[in-house]
Amino acid sequence: MIPALRGFASAVVHRWRGSLQIRVAATTLVLSAIVSVLLGVVLLQQIRNGLVDGKTRAALAQLDFGLQHAADQFNAVERPDPATLRSTASTIVGDLGSRGSGTGTTYGVVLVTNPGGESVNSPAADTVRAIPVSLRSVVTREGREAWTYSSVSAGTGGSTPALAVGGPVPAGSASYQLYYLFPLAQEQQTLALVERTMLFAGAALVLLLVAIAALVTRQVVGPVRYAAATAERLAAGRLRDRMAVRGEDDLASLATSFNRMAQTVETQISQLRELSRVQRRFVADVSHELRTPITTIRMAADVLHDSRADLPPELARSSELLQMQLDRFEALLADLLEISRHDAGAAALELEAIDLRNLATRVVELAQPIAESRHSRVELQLPDAAVIVDVDPRRIERVLRNLVVNAVEHGAEKPVQVRVAGGPGGVAVSVRDHGAGLRPGEAALVFGRFWRADPARARTSGGTGLGLSIALEDTRLHGGWLQAWGEPGAGCVFRLTLPWRVDEEITESPLPLDPTERITAEPAEALGAEVTTESADV
Repeated sequence: MIPALRGFASAVVHRWRGSLQIRVAATTLVLSAIVSVLLGVVLLQQIRNGLVDGKTRAALAQLDFGLQHAADQFNAVERPDPATLRSTASTIVGDLGSRGSGTGTTYGVVLVTNPGGESVNSPAADTVRAIPVSLRSVVTREGREAWTYSSVSAGTGGSTPALAVGGPVPAGSASYQLYYLFPLAQEQQTLALVERTMLFAGAALVLLLVAIAALVTRQVVGPVRYAAATAERLAAGRLRDRMAVRGEDDLASLATSFNRMAQTVETQISQLRELSRVQRRFVADVSHELRTPITTIRMAADVLHDSRADLPPELARSSELLQMQLDRFEALLADLLEISRHDAGAAALELEAIDLRNLATRVVELAQPIAESRHSRVELQLPDAAVIVDVDPRRIERVLRNLVVNAVEHGAEKPVQVRVAGGPGGVAVSVRDHGAGLRPGEAALVFGRFWRADPARARTSGGTGLGLSIALEDTRLHGGWLQAWGEPGAGCVFRLTLPWRVDEEITESPLPLDPTERITAEPAEALGAEVTTESADV
């Protein structure tokens, strides 16, 4: 049950975040509902006060009439004995009660002696107990008209709210108080009707506002969604897709600007593609055409180099320099040809199941003479169990040789550590040196073609500048990662991570990239090997 609720909540949150139309409609619903409630409360309060004020004024006016009528009747009595006064009081109550009943506004009339004597009620009235004690106290003590709220029994067994008014009868021959009870049931029904009307009208208004907001938002969001879909198609390579331009409003201007931008992007991408194709073709053709003259020059240089003992010292030294530069030039041509194969998509894998430990051991043995010449050494750390992986041995050996030789050359005569490990997510080889390291941001640039950490460094030192670029391409062919880490003064770490099988996906690396960490799961954004290097093409 809980996972289902979490899934539903996640879907709702995703829908809320992903739809501007829903957010606008929901916001309109909440705000319009709040405004409608506040306006309804204020209007109901005003209507209620108006009904009560009107009822109170009418009740006081009728009380004034009743008091004057009662005073006239009592003053007209010639002999004010108790029996005559009681008879006159009953006549007054009957007259006033029948007058109020005819209008349908009077619930009852009560005439009582002052203070606390007998009372005379109209037939429709409740007992004298319906008159609030507080009202009678004010009328008796202060001798003035007053009013208050009360309640009387209804025919259904419940109670009905009423307005009670009263005042002293200004008659010299008798001391009476006159009270009226006015039912508020009609006002209550009117107020209930107004409440229902306002409730339905407010709900309809809120729904209408939400519908209008959703419609207006859709008119705005629709073109934006269409523009987003067109941009997605452009990003997917459909460079000829355009937005439809309708009308002359702001959205039409947006569509026109978007189409102009798409046209510019298409033109520039086409130009870049053509330039890249020409560059790749030029590199491939030049590299291929240079092999024949280089071969001839190599033969002549070998003859001179073999005969250097018979040459004068200056010519012997020149033959040695010629031989060294020819070696470097041939390595550059070989790298250029390899890069051109990768660019043309002609590079292919020749897979074999090998033990990665043996391959790493062979690379380290070949690098040991170079390390000794630089007063360094290469330390190899291998797991006890075999690490059998399907790779192209030639390409992976070239990658590892490049990493180890680079570490030796830049290791500042300090030991270089090579580690091999396998895990559930893949296999990895890390190469660490303790040289100058990399400055912030250089880990993403180190795989660029012909990139150098020190631009001022003489071009006669170091390799061709394509080794790490070729290593990156070879790694990509295997579906692996090639990443770099470095800090100034702390050295560098290069990590090669490969899947156990080429068609498998790497989930994590068994070796840390940062030497201060232990084991790390590979985050998606850490794929430093996925650096775009086209801008460094020759």
